[in-house]
Amino acid sequence: MCSLPTETVFVGLDYHSESVQMCVLQRSGQMVLNRSCRNDWRAVAAVVREKLGPQVHVQAAMESCCGAASLADELIAQAGWSVDLAHAGYVARIKQSPDKTDYSDARLLADLERVGYLPRVWLAPEEVRELRRLVRYRQSLANERRNLKLQIGAALREARQRPPAGTNPWTQAWLVWLTKTAVLSPNARLITQRRLKRLTTLFKEIASMERLLARQTAQDPLVQKLQTLKGIGLVTAVTLRAEIGRFDRFRTGKQLARFCGLSPRNASSGQRQSDAGVIQAGKPELRAILVEAAHRLIHHDERWTKLAGQLRQRGKPVNVTISAVANRWVRWLFHQMQPRQLAA
Repeated sequence: MCSLPTETVFVGLDYHSESVQMCVLQRSGQMVLNRSCRNDWRAVAAVVREKLGPQVHVQAAMESCCGAASLADELIAQAGWSVDLAHAGYVARIKQSPDKTDYSDARLLADLERVGYLPRVWLAPEEVRELRRLVRYRQSLANERRNLKLQIGAALREARQRPPAGTNPWTQAWLVWLTKTAVLSPNARLITQRRLKRLTTLFKEIASMERLLARQTAQDPLVQKLQTLKGIGLVTAVTLRAEIGRFDRFRTGKQLARFCGLSPRNASSGQRQSDAGVIQAGKPELRAILVEAAHRLIHHDERWTKLAGQLRQRGKPVNVTISAVANRWVRWLFHQMQPRQLAA
């Protein structure tokens, strides 16, 4: 019969690309050690094992940052530790001292884990992190495509060139006018041609990435469920899957909407009651894709068309209406994407 762990210790890990500062506290708060070691799960686990023996139960905490999730996964799977990721911004606010050292950061993380006050964030599994890489790479390509279009438009405005009446930008007729008729200086013409060539390549790369995303999520029940909803296509579905991961990790739809950065921000003080747009939280790319989805929902789903009409009748500006529809839709979506609904 294997022996059970005899003691629980709390470890704070201050993560760096080359090293990890680790602080070990006992349940009483007494510090056992606080030292730096190599950024490798074997080296980290060996420090605790050599100091306290193999029979201790380890509860560790580290701030969520680039590379931290991979180390946390290794410590959980290989060393058998319990590891929590912490919200770096909240940890910084908790700190009382303006001074910052690796020693004090590791000590604070260990102490927060010990007393149960660590501001935890979700540790996404490897398959979700892999999907995020693809989704964010596709988004970077889309951002580059948008910037090139803006640069070409700026060059035309600088040359005071306007297309013929009734010719919409980026249609085939507009592109023919741009390449054959628009009057540009020699250098402006050269640069525009190179930008158009790069745009053609980007369109192909983005289409290729979307085909890859479709293949990798073909068996994902959450993505397939999302695509059955009105106004939701592949890109929106895989972005929600990658950035949110699991809908049941949130307690309420309101909490999910706040994570997405769609909750209205109150700026009231004393007798003054006012709003200040939406909260500045969450990933801007996630909020942007949900706002785009809200535009489609208003045009194609009767329920959200009616809500948008009611808000407009009350005098709400268009941007407020769109944000409100996105907020309400996400809160509704929370209930549709629970495991019991996916299994139905």
